[in-house]
Amino acid sequence: MVNPRTPTSITKRLCLGLMASVLCVGRLAACGSSSEANTKNITADGTDDGTELVLWVRSDKESQAKNVVNLYNKSHKNSVKLKLVPSEDMEGKVGSSSQTDSLPDLLSGDVVRIPYWASEGIFSDITKQIKGLSNLKDLQQGHIDAGTVENRNYTLPFFTDVSVMVWNKDLYKQAGLDPEKGPATIQEFQQQAKAVAALDHEGVAGTYVGGQCGGADIFMLFPMVWASGDQVMNKEGTKSLLDGPSAKKVYEAYRDLAETKNGIGAGSKEENCSTWTTPFLNGKIGVMPYSGTAIASLIKNEQNGGFHFGVAPIPGTKEGKGSTFLGGDAIGISKDSKKTDQAWNFLKWLTGEKAQQGAFADKGDTAANLKVLKNGYSQSDPRIQIENSTLANGRTPVSPHFNEAFNASGSPWQILLQNQIWGDASKLEADNKAITAVLSQ
Repeated sequence: MVNPRTPTSITKRLCLGLMASVLCVGRLAACGSSSEANTKNITADGTDDGTELVLWVRSDKESQAKNVVNLYNKSHKNSVKLKLVPSEDMEGKVGSSSQTDSLPDLLSGDVVRIPYWASEGIFSDITKQIKGLSNLKDLQQGHIDAGTVENRNYTLPFFTDVSVMVWNKDLYKQAGLDPEKGPATIQEFQQQAKAVAALDHEGVAGTYVGGQCGGADIFMLFPMVWASGDQVMNKEGTKSLLDGPSAKKVYEAYRDLAETKNGIGAGSKEENCSTWTTPFLNGKIGVMPYSGTAIASLIKNEQNGGFHFGVAPIPGTKEGKGSTFLGGDAIGISKDSKKTDQAWNFLKWLTGEKAQQGAFADKGDTAANLKVLKNGYSQSDPRIQIENSTLANGRTPVSPHFNEAFNASGSPWQILLQNQIWGDASKLEADNKAITAVLSQ
């Protein structure tokens, strides 16, 4: 039996749609050559000689990608040509392009999908180059770990996203809550959401859930388990632990809210990712875990006369503990690139403080360089600084089959959550085993 974590097994599995795409579970019947691009002769700084590089990025990262590419192109002879791929099409495009050895020079992907791509030989081995970075200790490690297979490194951080707890201060004030104090425990989250629900205002609810959006749900709920001191998977990423005591506390809180009038916003059960942040942005939700990349939009909305809001780490069962899902995209040099020295020039530049400051911190996005996170946001809104502080306790779950188990449409994780919030809660053990069955393929 071939080890599924071996990079040479690129001829193996077929693309599994990302987020809302259709789940395919076959083998990559003819996924092209397993040979990697030659990275042995990459120079320390790479080459900047006017070469054009092609970079693929999923379309929902358009703003951040353009900021990075524009800054690099203005300061280098090389140029990066950005190609935005519809997020739901990325998986299939990478699979089919791998078959014909036509991947771009640089490839960015959802960090939870990177372990599978790395294990299938999609990327070139840049272990020597990454280990040689003088500032390696300054980079957040989650996106590097995601692209590490058998101690070989294939990726660096590109876009960093985190999840945070947000609350509507205006609704809190109306509900008799302290508008400056968001939930410090899961229990307080539950109580505060119910207080807003009790306002019984038209269209207003205590919280909101992406019931058919596995990606949103892991972003929202996994940190609650971590902050409570438990894990969501075993270390190998082959067994689900989502039937543990802390996970049960989370499900119980949400089920109670689902059974409370106005506890969970209308449309939550059917929410398929397309609008899961919209109800809060529209001022209709009291409190919910939220995407860090959307905080800038909330700040802009507030500055334009919208509601006031607060930001805090996502809590667990005990006060003082908080966590976050360290998401976003990692990036590497594809196996098909013939311009690896120039591609490395871009990647090394990307890790530096100047690039991280200009492309991320100055734009209100989260940097991957820890020095910039610490020192580069002094002029930023305090809530951005709170968001950045969550990285210290952030986690990125790693499993080659994470997408199939959690993100893909109709995943066993979505089924588990539907049952725990709205359906038959007694199915927890069986639903958790179904997740394990996918993770352990």
